[in-house]
Amino acid sequence: MKVHKTAVISKDAEIDPSVEVGPNVIIEGGVRIHSGVTIMANGYICGGTEIGENTVVHMGAVIGNAPQDYAYSGAETFTRIGRNNVIREYVTIHRGTKEGSVTVVGDNNMLMVQSHLGHNCVVGDNVIIANGALLAGYVEVGDAAFISGNVVIHQFCRVGCYSMIGGFTGVNMDVPPYMLVRGPSVIRGINLIGLRRSGMARASIREIKEAYKLLFLSGLSQEDALSRIKEAYHSEEIKTLVGFIERSKRKICKYRYTREEYF
Repeated sequence: MKVHKTAVISKDAEIDPSVEVGPNVIIEGGVRIHSGVTIMANGYICGGTEIGENTVVHMGAVIGNAPQDYAYSGAETFTRIGRNNVIREYVTIHRGTKEGSVTVVGDNNMLMVQSHLGHNCVVGDNVIIANGALLAGYVEVGDAAFISGNVVIHQFCRVGCYSMIGGFTGVNMDVPPYMLVRGPSVIRGINLIGLRRSGMARASIREIKEAYKLLFLSGLSQEDALSRIKEAYHSEEIKTLVGFIERSKRKICKYRYTREEYF
């Protein structure tokens, strides 16, 4: 194991011999770090954190610190980081709040400079979270979502797979899969470029386009639109979209809002 002489590592941490640890890094007890991980200068890895293979933690990142939650009373909670992630400078990821709960980051994600994951967030695979984006507690992010710079997401919101949230957007409702959201939780269209880049079948993309029209442009109620979508389209992508909307507790972002809804 290549460890800088100024690093401080608890004897109770489990660290693979291939891990590289830079200057002034602190690793507390109860941490488990798998093979191929690099932790650069001034990184702080708190107790209860597990970091998967080949993840790179850049300078000054803090992973697994106590949640910013008045309800937290010192319970044993955890942070689980998957494989092949890039966690850039000064990212903060907080562990769970309730006894035994976990903040989870999947595989192959990039968390850019000064982004923040609050307690009990669950981030899927192949997600990009850009500079300064802030995710409050219990936010869920689906696979291959793109969250742009300085986005803020309210607690308990869900961000669907293959969706994109434009920069400086405030989100306080669920973002459906495959959609593009900008402004205050406003649907602006389909994340068409993202869908094409993903290699999704053209037929599935066509169905998503038709579902979008029914949901947001037809004037139908959400219930009626979903009913028509389920009757007409049967791809796995449509099933994902419909299931996401039907499970929504905060309601999904809208295409249009009334003046009263804004104020």
